[in-house]
Parts: sequence; structure tokens; C-alpha cells
Amino acid sequence: MNRKSAYRAAFATLSIAIALALVTQMVLAGAAPNAVYERRADAQPGSQDAVVGERGGITVVTTQNGDMRSVSGELIAFNPNGTVRYHTDAHSTYWDVDPALTGSASVTYVATERLNASVCASGPLSDPGINCRRNVVERLNLSTGEVTRLYSHRAENGRWHDVDVIDDSHVLVADIGADAVFVVNTTSGVREWTWTVESDLPVESGGAYDADWSHINDVEYLEDGRVMVDLRNQDRVAFLDRNGLVENWTLGSEDKYDVLREQHNPDYIPASEGGPAVVVADSENDRLVEYQRENGSWHRSWTWRDDRMQWPRDADRLPNGNTLVTDTVGDRVFELDESGDVVWSVPVDRAYEAERLGTGDESAGGPSAERAGIASHAVETDERGVVGNVEAGIRNLVPPVVENGLLGYFFPWWMGFWDVLAVFALAGVLLAWAAVELRWVGPSVTVQFPVEVENAGVVWSLLLLLALAGVAYVLDTVSALL
Repeated sequence: MNRKSAYRAAFATLSIAIALALVTQMVLAGAAPNAVYERRADAQPGSQDAVVGERGGITVVTTQNGDMRSVSGELIAFNPNGTVRYHTDAHSTYWDVDPALTGSASVTYVATERLNASVCASGPLSDPGINCRRNVVERLNLSTGEVTRLYSHRAENGRWHDVDVIDDSHVLVADIGADAVFVVNTTSGVREWTWTVESDLPVESGGAYDADWSHINDVEYLEDGRVMVDLRNQDRVAFLDRNGLVENWTLGSEDKYDVLREQHNPDYIPASEGGPAVVVADSENDRLVEYQRENGSWHRSWTWRDDRMQWPRDADRLPNGNTLVTDTVGDRVFELDESGDVVWSVPVDRAYEAERLGTGDESAGGPSAERAGIASHAVETDERGVVGNVEAGIRNLVPPVVENGLLGYFFPWWMGFWDVLAVFALAGVLLAWAAVELRWVGPSVTVQFPVEVENAGVVWSLLLLLALAGVAYVLDTVSALL
């Protein structure tokens, strides 16, 4: 075998091996968990098998699949005994879910439904794939399946991620598209109070002012009449009264990532439960945090993370001191005890929020970390091992928004960090093979690259590292089979 044939054989062998390893991992992953839950929900009464351990209440989970992969979102409810109680995919995406004001087995949720072009007017709403949507607030009876629409509004450029039902005729809405919070009378349709982000924050803050500026993703109506609102792109949680921003109560500040980084779903713990405190899914920091307010300022009183957590977007403190967590890219919903141990876990593809019925709305019925002595937990370097530390090092080089975007929006549900790295490794091997083949062709072929590479050694080193990552992935897959 000559030198060229040897190179070709090596490139071909490695490419095929990585591709086969990816296919093997996909097969080993099995069916998407959400599809399993859908089938279980359709099973005959009495023939259900438990899919998760027992818990002291119904657990309801929403997913954002429809917004991520142009398929339907889902709402899944698990019985206390671990069987599937209810499943629906009627809307493109399900966002916030809360216990209904009445009924022990009823919830209120906000969802997005796609509208076809015949429903939408001409102009910016005419594209059914992008802007033609309606936000709906509905009450669902998990026992009978009865759905009651409480309010709906056609959206021009935003999906409401959260609403808080105040009473039988009023809901509080976090409007991403308008960068505003408002209270609407659902009987008359009149908006009785509105606060806009630009009334208190400079337009230079957050994201692009003419696009996704503040990304308001959560709102909570507090017992004292104030409103807590999450401004994700400004890295802060703000408090409002009827006159606007409450001075000196804001938690976090823009780009101060050691406090918060593009967080989701903060929950308020009142003074009666050891607060004021706020439990937050600190999404881009891949952790959960709690901040206690003392002497007019906030200090961090609790932190939790493990080596699997990626892009958490909800954390509810339960009355028993446990914490119910939604880990979106980690593809799981799980519960922590006061010691920080995972005591209950269920796989869910791209979950957005979870709620345990019978425990109050979100974290309102749970104690603060300081009152309950809830232990913090973080994975230390020596606990990860060599592979874990390599993964952590590589992930630190990639901006979280890029990593979470690829894993959450682009790649299929079963792909984790190493699977995605294997895809890039395969692309790198094929690119290197193509470059070698072009070089062998000789000077008669000229290739014009759009970007001039000054140091080809750096490129070849990167391709070599990708190839080594591919080899490691193949070996790991083989070891899993043996």
C-alpha cells in the first residue's frame, strides 16, 4: 500500500467509525422520553406502569419543543405513584404552568399556538412559520381533560413565557414582544395597568432594542401587591409597584455574571417562610441560586450545581425544604432534598417548567435556605475526573449562549456534549481529508478561501484535536457496548 492509500484508508476508517459510533449512541438512547409518556397516557386505565418514583403530589411539566424544532410542545402530568396522568401536545409550545385557583387537580398555563396565513392579516403577521401566533391562557382539569380558555391575544413578535392569574377576572402578563408587564381584565379585555421596561431602564442595556431587548420571561404577583419581574437580558430581577421600579430592590445588574447570567423563573419566598428571598434558575451559569435580603441588600445564601446541569430554567422550593428543578438541556426534571442530594428524577426532553400540585404556587409555600438550613452543593475539580475536567475546560471556551443554543435548539434530544463534539470531529476529519486530497492534486487546482489563514499550523492542530476527540468518542462507545 502506498502512502496516499494509507492516508485514505485512515481517513475513511476514522470517518466511518465516528459515524457508526454516533448511530450507536442514537440507538442506545432509545425512544424520546416524551414519546413514551404520550403512549403511556393513551394506555387503558389500570394498565399503567410507573415511569418514575413516587412523590407526594401530581407533578406537571411543560416543554418548549415546538419553539425549538417546529414540532408540538407538550404538557405532561405524573401521578403521585409515578404513572403518567395526562399528556397533551395541542399547542406549539407550553411555557409557565401554575396550580389553578380552584380544583386540586387543575392547572393554569400559558402556551403559544401557531396560526395559518388565512387567519393572520397581511404584513408582518402573514408568515405562519415566524410571526403568525397566538398566546393563550387556559385552565386544564387533569382529571377530565376539560380545557377552559381564560384569555388569548394574537402575537406580532413575541411569545408570552409567563402569566400570573390574580383572580377570576384578572391576569398579570409578561409580554416579551412589547418589553412590558400588564394586568388585563379578561372579562372586558381592558389592560388596567402597564409597566414598560424603557420607562425605567436605558435602551442601551440588554439585547438589541429593536429585537429581543429585555426578554421578560417571568412575572409574579406578590401578596403585598408588588410585582416581581425577570429581565433576562439585563441579568436582573426587578420589583415593581403601581408607580414603577421599586428603588434598591433590584437583584443583579447587567453583565455582572457572578450574581446572575440570563436567568429564568425567579420565585419569591415571603417573610413568613424565612424571606424575603428569591430562588433563581441561573441559566447561563448552569446553576441554581438563592438570594436572601438582609439590611437592605441581597446576599447569596444557597448554590447548587452538578456536572450534568445545563441551562436550568426553573427551581421551586417545596414546603418540605426540597427543591423541584427543571434542567432544560440536561433533559431532566428532578428533586433535591435539603442535603443537596437528588431524590427523584424523570427524563424530559427540553422541559421548560415544572410544578408540584398541593405545595402552593411555585416557591411561595417553601422555606428559605437560611431558615431550613439547606446545603449548597457544587462539583469540585477533583470530583470530575480526567474526562470531566477535559469537558469542563472545553466548555469554558465556548460561550454559554452558543453551547446551549446548539444543544437546545439545533441538535436532537439524545445528543449531549460529547455527541456534538463527535459531529464536529467528523466534520474536521472530512475537512482534513479534503484538504489533503486537494494538495495531492497539485498546483493546477487553486482554491480561494473566503478567509485568509495566516498560521496553517493552528488549523491543522485544531483538526488533529478534533480527530483525537473522535477517536476518544469511538473508544467510549465501544466500551459502553462491552
